[in-house]
Amino acid sequence: MQDFRKLKVWQKSHELALAVYRATATFPKEEQYGLTSQMRRSSMSVPSNIAEGCGRSGNGELRRFLFISLGSANELEYQLLLSRDLGLLAAEGHLVLSADTVEVKRMLSALIARTREQEPL
Repeated sequence: MQDFRKLKVWQKSHELALAVYRATATFPKEEQYGLTSQMRRSSMSVPSNIAEGCGRSGNGELRRFLFISLGSANELEYQLLLSRDLGLLAAEGHLVLSADTVEVKRMLSALIARTREQEPL
């Protein structure tokens, strides 16, 4: 078991979730139970699953939760694109959030690879 708060990928994904919450606060009321809710859940799922994986035993279980986080980050990446294309998110806001999402995905992939290397034979 490890402290998830010390992982840079958790820190970055937590900041991303906060940014998504701020960005979706300006979305129209009719999207409250649609895209707003989905984007918030996707963004929150990334650091949540990292935290849950850190509380499990062994790299295999951690890796499983990191893959779930990666899936949520992919989902968020599409939702950001959809938000931009629907005119709910300005192009510059999309650019920043999308770049942060891609960075989190890269970090998750690196951590997944590292957990594979540390598996006992």
